[in-house]
Amino acid sequence: MQSKRGHRYLSAIAIATFVLAGAAIPLSVNADSHDSGAALEEADELITSAAEQRSVSKEELMEMLTGADDRFDAEQNVFLPSTLAVDFTESNPTVTLPVYEGIGPSGEPTFYLLTEAADYEVAQMMGLNFAPKLAYGRDTDGSQQVTIENGMIKFKGDVDFSPVRSVGAGPFPDTFPPAEAQPGSVGDAEYSPLVILPSGSAMNAIIVANGTGEHDNMVSIDYDAGTVVFKLLDGFQGGDQYFYHISTESNDIAAATIESATYAPRLANLPAFGQSLPTDESALLGFSPTGNGETGFDNPERQGLNSTILDALAPINTFPLDPDNDNQEDNNYSPMWDAHINVWTPAAIEAGERRRITSFEDLEQLVADGLVTNAPANAGDPNDFVAGLKPSKAIINCPVIAQPSEAAIPDAAMSPPTTGGESPLTLFGLGTLMAAAGATLVIRRARATPRARS
Repeated sequence: MQSKRGHRYLSAIAIATFVLAGAAIPLSVNADSHDSGAALEEADELITSAAEQRSVSKEELMEMLTGADDRFDAEQNVFLPSTLAVDFTESNPTVTLPVYEGIGPSGEPTFYLLTEAADYEVAQMMGLNFAPKLAYGRDTDGSQQVTIENGMIKFKGDVDFSPVRSVGAGPFPDTFPPAEAQPGSVGDAEYSPLVILPSGSAMNAIIVANGTGEHDNMVSIDYDAGTVVFKLLDGFQGGDQYFYHISTESNDIAAATIESATYAPRLANLPAFGQSLPTDESALLGFSPTGNGETGFDNPERQGLNSTILDALAPINTFPLDPDNDNQEDNNYSPMWDAHINVWTPAAIEAGERRRITSFEDLEQLVADGLVTNAPANAGDPNDFVAGLKPSKAIINCPVIAQPSEAAIPDAAMSPPTTGGESPLTLFGLGTLMAAAGATLVIRRARATPRARS
C-alpha cells in the first residue's frame, strides 16, 4: 500500500492565478496532443460555474476541491484530493464527493462526477487523480467529445437510469457469468465517461443523475450543496485490503449489472486490451477479478464474481497499484480497468487451496504453481503485467478513492454488510436457492427525479 501523505499538491489558487494572468505553465505528460493553457482555462470555467451554483466564492470551492490533506490523516490514506468525507465502516463504506451540474444532449440538467484528468495541472487545480493514460482515449470511438456552455459541460451522450436491475444466476455453483443480466442504467451509443474537452483535455466525467433517475451505486445527492454520497467497493492491492473505489460504468453487460454500474458499450473502443505498461499506448490498466473464489456471507476467504451474485457482496478484486498523483514521469494509473479474470483450477478446488488473492505478486505465484489460470471468457495474447493472463475484453470504470490502514476501519463485527438498500444476509440464502433453481434475482430501488436549479 502506497501512502499519498507527504505529497505536495500545487496550490490550486496559484495555478488559477497563473491562468488568469496568462503566465506560462510547464507542459504536462502528453501535453503535445492538447493545449494545456486552454485546458486550464476550461477547468477555471467549470470551477467558476460550480461556485456560483453553490453560492460560494471560487476560492472557497477550490480550497474544498483540493483539501483532502487537511481532512484526512495518514492512516486514512485518501488519494482523491476532492474527497469531502469517507465513512470507513467496513460493513457499508461510502464516500462524499462534489457533483457538478452539466447539460444533457437535449438541454436537460445532468449531474456528473469528476474523478481523473490526464493533464497534471488540471488534476491539481480541480482536486482529481492524475491519470495521464486517459490521453490515449483521444481521437478514438471510446471517448466522448463534449463542449462547454455557460461554464458547464454539455454532453453528447446520455444515460437512461430507468431500467430495473436484475441478475439471473448461471448454473450453480459457477453462477458467473450470469444467465441473465439487466443493468440498472444504460448509456447510449454516444456516451462514454472518458470525455474530451475542446482543448483536447481528457477527463473522467461520470453521469450519475438526470431526469430519468440516479445511479444504482449512489446513496444520496444534495443538489443545493453540490455533493453526492456513493457506495465504496473493497479490493486488494499490494497485499492489503480496503482498496476502496467506486464502480460507475462497464462496456460488459454482465459486469455492469453485477457491479450496479452503467452499461456503456462505447468504452469497448478504448485502446488497448491487454496492454498495461506505462510505455503502451493504452488508456487501460490491467487488474484481475476472481471468477470462482470462495463464497458465503460469513466466509473470511470469500472473493469473486460467483460470490457477488450469490452473496450480494463486492467481489474484492485484485489491483496492481495506487494512484500516484505527484508522479509526472512514469505514472501508470488509470481508472479504466481492463479485467483479466482468473479462476481456480479444478485440482486447486479439490485440494481445498482456494483463498483470497491479495496482490499481483500473489497472483503470479498461484499461476506459476498451476493453481490459478485464465477464465474461459479470456481471449487474446497473454499479458505479462497481469501474471500472463489474457484480457476478458471487459472494462470497468473504477476511480480509486483511498486505501486506509486497518487501524482506520471502525469495528463493524455486529453490522452485516448491505448493498443497494438490501440485506445480503437475506439475499444470501435466497440468492443461493434461486441460483440452484436457475431463477432471476431482481434488485429494485426507489428512484428520485433530479430537479433543475431555480
